[in-house]
Amino acid sequence: MSDLPPNDDHADEPAPDASAFEEIVAAETQRDPDLAVIEAGSRTLRAQGTVPAGDAAPGRPQDPEVDKALRAVETELAGRWGETKLEPSVTRIAALMDVLGEPQKAYPSVHITGTNGKTSTARMVEALFGAFELRTGRYTSPHVQSITERISLDGLPISAERFVETYEDIKPYVEMVDAAEDYRLSFFEVLTGMAYAAFADAPVDVAVVEVGMGGTWDATNVIDATVAVVTPISLDHTDRLGSTPGEIAGEKAGIIKQGATVVLAQQPVDAAQVMLKKAVGVDATVAREGMEFGVVAREVAVGGQLVTLRGLGGEYEEIFLPLHGAHQAHNAAVALAAVEAFFGIGAEHARTLDIDTIRKAFASVTSPGRMEVVRRSPTVVLDAAHNPAGARAAADAVSEAFSFSRLIGVVGASGDKDVRGLLEAFEPIFAEVVVTKNSTPRSMDVDELAQIAVEVFGEDRVQVEPRLDDAIEEAITLAEEDGEFSGGGVLVTGSVITVGEARLLLGRG
Repeated sequence: MSDLPPNDDHADEPAPDASAFEEIVAAETQRDPDLAVIEAGSRTLRAQGTVPAGDAAPGRPQDPEVDKALRAVETELAGRWGETKLEPSVTRIAALMDVLGEPQKAYPSVHITGTNGKTSTARMVEALFGAFELRTGRYTSPHVQSITERISLDGLPISAERFVETYEDIKPYVEMVDAAEDYRLSFFEVLTGMAYAAFADAPVDVAVVEVGMGGTWDATNVIDATVAVVTPISLDHTDRLGSTPGEIAGEKAGIIKQGATVVLAQQPVDAAQVMLKKAVGVDATVAREGMEFGVVAREVAVGGQLVTLRGLGGEYEEIFLPLHGAHQAHNAAVALAAVEAFFGIGAEHARTLDIDTIRKAFASVTSPGRMEVVRRSPTVVLDAAHNPAGARAAADAVSEAFSFSRLIGVVGASGDKDVRGLLEAFEPIFAEVVVTKNSTPRSMDVDELAQIAVEVFGEDRVQVEPRLDDAIEEAITLAEEDGEFSGGGVLVTGSVITVGEARLLLGRG
């Protein structure tokens, strides 16, 4: 465990022009260029409205030469196996780590798996470590707008220059492994190697690493994390991970290492049983939400919520969390327990961490694309929910945090998801839904999506707009049917990619 920090001693961004939109969208890799041309005409400029200040994912580099270099790296990475094409093996990434000199062993790690809440939890863990003056590296996926978001140092995405430099540094070693193995390293494996190398080069005091998918065979699983975090498990990627929470947990339990501490969010019974059995098998210590830690109280506040958390060492009162929804309060409890476990709280030390530092850390947390307000009058909210469990959490959060008189949904989902389950979760809160698609080949055909939506909502509550910009414009128009200030709102959801593209159209990044 790490050295213990001090204890508790006392109780508007400019909107890009049309050429900027075209540049950014054209730069997206693995996307149909015909669909990726998003116009930034009068409809989109109107849709931007008033954009609240806040965190922004990075856009394209302003320096043309840097942008050109980044595009070249993106093109090379796009030529590899995509993130949805997997082989159950860590052989290639282990070989890359070997030729790089095992950079992932140069720092302690917190490893995060689960179905929903991984990225938000990772960002909270990162903020907490940073508040205690530890240098952090964070690796998360997928990205909302820019590939550079995936690798962060000290709470910020690495620059495009550093991203390119890191790629060029490890490229010769990547080519060595490519030549020696039956299959070339995948897109995600190369990015994982880049992250681990960048963290070692920085160097960081601790890495916060989110799995890409699953656990046992995930490319990130070459670290020996002292703390393993499991956010709520539900059904997703069932064709690869299993058809029940218990089966999925069996794959995700692979990140639990000998003698580690496991921080378990609330889980379905079968998933919890699998995790506990694995922990016993490797002599790991287990901290369970609802038992050793949890959310004591929470209330809605302006811009987020006020929570009291019970950590492994005691209670932390009156913490402002600038994120909406009960699920984010639970993510906060998990993140706090993970950081306490890292510092030995609850095992080696029976006391709380400094409350002012904890409050400062949580107050600084952002999570782009997660219940993110990007426009006012009418309010437009973005949420990357892409499976039924995530959609239920988002529906509860928007109902609790906002008092919309009329909420219009904009949904663009991937074809390999449980789209019916996602739509059913939103049906009680959407007055109408506008179905659309994003610019990737994975996006569900809009007519197919519309057919399912009609079965869930009824024909009179479904609108179809194949282009995302038109869908957002239509949703805003529907939200304003009773007047611009009537209290209507729009929720754009269904996919991280849909949210990222909407974020761009609405003037963020």
